[in-house]
Amino acid sequence: MRVLITGAAGYIGQQLLSQLAIQQPQWTLIAADIRPQSRVNMKLNIEPVLLDISQPVAVQNCVATWKPQAVVHLASVVTPPPGMSEAQLHAIDVGGTQALVQAALKHGVEQLIITSSGAAYGYDPRNAEWLDEDQPLRGHAHFAYAKHKREVECLLAETRLRHPQLKQLVLRPGTILGKQVNNQITELFKQRAVLGVRGSVSRFVFIWDQDVVEILCRGLREQSSGIFNLAGDGALSLKEIAELLDKPYYVLPAWLIRAALSLLKPLGLSPYGPEQVDFLRYRPVLSNQRLKQDFGFSPRYSSREAFLAFLRAQGL
Repeated sequence: MRVLITGAAGYIGQQLLSQLAIQQPQWTLIAADIRPQSRVNMKLNIEPVLLDISQPVAVQNCVATWKPQAVVHLASVVTPPPGMSEAQLHAIDVGGTQALVQAALKHGVEQLIITSSGAAYGYDPRNAEWLDEDQPLRGHAHFAYAKHKREVECLLAETRLRHPQLKQLVLRPGTILGKQVNNQITELFKQRAVLGVRGSVSRFVFIWDQDVVEILCRGLREQSSGIFNLAGDGALSLKEIAELLDKPYYVLPAWLIRAALSLLKPLGLSPYGPEQVDFLRYRPVLSNQRLKQDFGFSPRYSSREAFLAFLRAQGL
C-alpha cells in the first residue's frame, strides 16, 4: 500500500512516519512537506517529497505521480509565523485541503484521513457543555484557525455527499500535549500567572500525542471512516490548571482583557490579540464517547493525566 502524508516533517507527522515505517514495512510512505527532509536515518520505505500544499498544480502532480491508496492530511498552520497574512493561511489550510480532495477524487484515492480540530466547533457561547460530533460547527469570525477549520469541514461534508466512494476519516483533536510539544496553548502555561475571564470556567480537554498517532495508524490499518473527537476523559478548568502549575490565577473582566490586548498586540508586546478573550471564555469541550464506543479506542491518559505527564516531561 502507498500512503501519502502531508505535513510529514511536522510534530505529529514525524511520529506517524516513524511508527508506520516500523509497523508496516511493506508499505510505501510518501512523506510530503514544504520543509526539506533528509534521507539520513530514514527507513527504506519512506520517500521524502518536497510539496507546497498551497499550490494546487503541485498537489495534483504529487498525487498523480505516486497514486496513493490513502492520504493522511496533516499539513496546517497552528501557530502562524510573524507576518503571515490570513490569505496565506487560507491558501494553506483551506486551499491545500481543496486541492488535495480534488486530486484524490481524480486519481482514485480510496481513503482520506484529515486532522481537523476541536476549534471547528468555534469559541461560541452557544456551544453545548460537552460537544459531540453532531454539534454545529461555528468557527470564529476573528480567529483564522477556527474559521478555516470550519470551512474545511464544510468542504469535506459536501464531498461526502457528492463522492461517497472516497472514505473520509475526520479527526477533531482537542489540545495535543506530548513530551516535546510547543504551541500557542502550551505557551499560556509557561507564563508567570494564569489569566482567566470573569464569569467563565474555561475548561480544556487534552489528548496525548502518541494517542493521536495510534489513532491515525489504526485508521489506516482498518480503513476506517467517520468523524471523531480526540480527547482524554474529563476536562481541566483554568483554575485547576493554575493549581497544578502552582501559579497565581487572576480573573479579569472580558472588556479589560480585550482592551489591553488591543493595545499590546500592535506594539509587539503580546503575541495574543483581542480574539484571545473568546478563545479562553468559550472553550470547545469535546466528548470522546464516539471515539471509545464506535472507533474502539480509549486514550491512555485522561485530560488531567495528560496535563500532568506534560508538566513532568517539560519540567514545569
